[in-house]
Amino acid sequence: MGLTQHGDAPPEVPDAALVLQDTNAWLERAVIGLNLCPFAKAVHVKGQVHLAVSVARSPAELLDELRRELTDLQAEDPAVRDTTLLVVPGMLHDFLDFNDFMGDAQALLEELGLEGEIQIADFHPHYQFGGTQPDDITNFTNRSPYPTLHLLREASIDRAVEVFPDPEAIFETNMQTLKRLGLEGWAALDVGPHR
Repeated sequence: MGLTQHGDAPPEVPDAALVLQDTNAWLERAVIGLNLCPFAKAVHVKGQVHLAVSVARSPAELLDELRRELTDLQAEDPAVRDTTLLVVPGMLHDFLDFNDFMGDAQALLEELGLEGEIQIADFHPHYQFGGTQPDDITNFTNRSPYPTLHLLREASIDRAVEVFPDPEAIFETNMQTLKRLGLEGWAALDVGPHR
């Protein structure tokens, strides 16, 4: 799993409490508030979302933390911990580095035999879909205050799809929501990192 760093010189890493505060604000105001994920509210209200702040300063350290979070999620009762957000404030600030790391994260998932049981979704402050410009508002569906790995149980996704059988419609609805909101509306949500 060879990841190279592309000059990822991070700014000063914020306090973990501030990272959690920023991530909760993003979760409540953007993900739930804009209904970007129709399934997030229920697990958030039930306290089933585990937030973990990474202290990693290298890809190898982050893979170790990810390994621990994946095995902890698998071992925990879904009624207690349905999903995990591993927030990475100290590295992977460059989106290309983050994208590279996601390949290593997927390889780790396969190595642990968790493919088909857990998925890893990705969020980043500079998330950019292929074929879009950096300031395209549709990129903001996957923008978070800090690089974030979202560990989701496949069984939870399956249950959600039973209730909402057309997941592609969620993506399209999100695009329309953000186009109506616009860049100024997103800025008004105040869901960026606070230093």
